[in-house]
Amino acid sequence: MIDSHLHFWSLATPGNMWPTPDEAAIHRDFGPADLHAAARDVPLDGVVLVQSQPNDTDTDWMLTLAADKPLVRAVVGWVDLADPAAPGRIAALAANPLLRGLRPMLQGIEDSDWLLGDALTPAIRAMIDHGLRFDALVQPRHLPMLARFAARWPDLPIVIDHAAKPPAARGTLDPWRSDIARLGQAGAYCKLSGLRTEQAPGQSSDDLFAYVDHLAATFGDRLMWGSDWPVLTLSGDGYGRWLADAWRLAQRCALDEERLFSTCASEFYGL
Repeated sequence: MIDSHLHFWSLATPGNMWPTPDEAAIHRDFGPADLHAAARDVPLDGVVLVQSQPNDTDTDWMLTLAADKPLVRAVVGWVDLADPAAPGRIAALAANPLLRGLRPMLQGIEDSDWLLGDALTPAIRAMIDHGLRFDALVQPRHLPMLARFAARWPDLPIVIDHAAKPPAARGTLDPWRSDIARLGQAGAYCKLSGLRTEQAPGQSSDDLFAYVDHLAATFGDRLMWGSDWPVLTLSGDGYGRWLADAWRLAQRCALDEERLFSTCASEFYGL
């Protein structure tokens, strides 16, 4: 099994901004030992470690931590894509074989069209030149923009994190359903992750079926499972529980389980 999306962090790392004390369940350090405890019964062959802080220090910290952790097969870091120095920073990071992608924290940027700005062009070109992938941390409001971005940069592999965080607490499907379908038709990948934390407290994972079924129909073999651990625990779920629920939903949607839980992530990130 490959977990395509999880996080480690240290609150003592300079520039650490999140989680805050308001997220009491996860307001502590999380690292490899915590993952082994949380996923002790899961046959993990590798994980993709994804940034959690919008700063260079976090990316450097993750790469240092992952250097002697064989379970970490890839790191998705952060770069200020609007910085004129971004192409040089990208080139330096890409020299590390563990660095496979970058993720700007679009969900925290008020301007939904920020990613289309001309100032980002040199950084995006550098990502393509160095064979990096783009993790899109977006909300439904970003999907029309992301479709334009994907059309502008057809050589940049894109994966949509957390299925763009649909409004699962309300059970609303539209316009998320049609907007994300356009990206699926354009060849984007998508992560089956982060959905439990979009539900209301006490909601059943069975209520996610309509979303997962649409993702299965839209992305098919380009859908990959991720735990979003330890953020997942904010929903009240543990690692094994979300895995079991996702497996059951995948069977209902007739998804290829080997693709979903292993080979899709390996293919996308070049593991």
